[in-house]
Amino acid sequence: MNRRKFLAASAASWMINTAGATASTVSAAEVTVQEPDGLNPPGIRTGGVRMVPVMGGKYKVWTKKVGSGPIKVLLLHGGPGFSHEYLEAMESFLPEAGIEMYYYDQLGCNHSDHPEDTWLWTLGRYVHEVEEVRQGLGLDHFVLYGHSFGGALALEYALKYPQNLRGLVVSNRSASSDAFLRHATTWKAKLSPVALEKLDALEAIRDYDSPEYEKIVLEDLYSQMICRSRPWPNGLVRSFEHTNQTIYTQMQGKNEFVATGNLKDWDVWGRLHEIQTKTLMIGSKYDEMDPKDMEKMATLVQHGTYAYCPNGSHLCMWDDQEVYFQKLLAFLRTV
Repeated sequence: MNRRKFLAASAASWMINTAGATASTVSAAEVTVQEPDGLNPPGIRTGGVRMVPVMGGKYKVWTKKVGSGPIKVLLLHGGPGFSHEYLEAMESFLPEAGIEMYYYDQLGCNHSDHPEDTWLWTLGRYVHEVEEVRQGLGLDHFVLYGHSFGGALALEYALKYPQNLRGLVVSNRSASSDAFLRHATTWKAKLSPVALEKLDALEAIRDYDSPEYEKIVLEDLYSQMICRSRPWPNGLVRSFEHTNQTIYTQMQGKNEFVATGNLKDWDVWGRLHEIQTKTLMIGSKYDEMDPKDMEKMATLVQHGTYAYCPNGSHLCMWDDQEVYFQKLLAFLRTV
């Protein structure tokens, strides 16, 4: 399913009315590039934006610093292939709590470079990229936050580079692709008999781009398990519009229910005990991921805490916002 086409075609019918969206009232922390680096304009303020070289300088990725403080949090967005934009709710909570946060569009996503080399789209390569970004931003002893696919990326980073972390947050991500698929599939059983029959018939012939298929997934499934807010937040809408479908398909598959990408066998359940970093796992009642997985994961890492959002879905930073940020900020104050 082409998510970008899917969202754009469906938007006017039911969920997007963002003309009155207001800009964030939290200003970005200033970044001044002192020395020429070939990526950022030297000697001027950039509103927190810095382009960071990756892959040995062959490409660059977009980052943005917001706020200032002793606790520094690097945000890893999901997808794979989405953008930082759906995480913009963070700006309303972290900086005013004295927490320094960094947006980051992964390579191939949104404001970052878009190379066409398909071998780049692997989890291992992205883990290396996160380390390059950390070095480029000068982050030492920082908190790594990952949501959804970003949570898988954060877990892998914590296993490979634990010495750099003071804290780890894994939001709405099970520890294996199999666990994710198993729970996501349970949502299909909640469809009406007519919708389920149609969905099964279209999947049987692999017609994932059918308007009927996309309508059922968006209106009957995504509206319940991805984000329950009405209308969808503008940042989420923009993330869907800016999705790199090539990355998503190569790594995940056509959608949540069709796992054919190179992540399909990903599994770190057996390695969670190796994570010594202080960790917060976040789950929610209506998520496409099983909240019981996140609860169990918190018991398997060495210093884990679990937070539960009783009214939230996959994007509980939007649809269970009060609980989500209360739990997240409380954890960040302890690292």
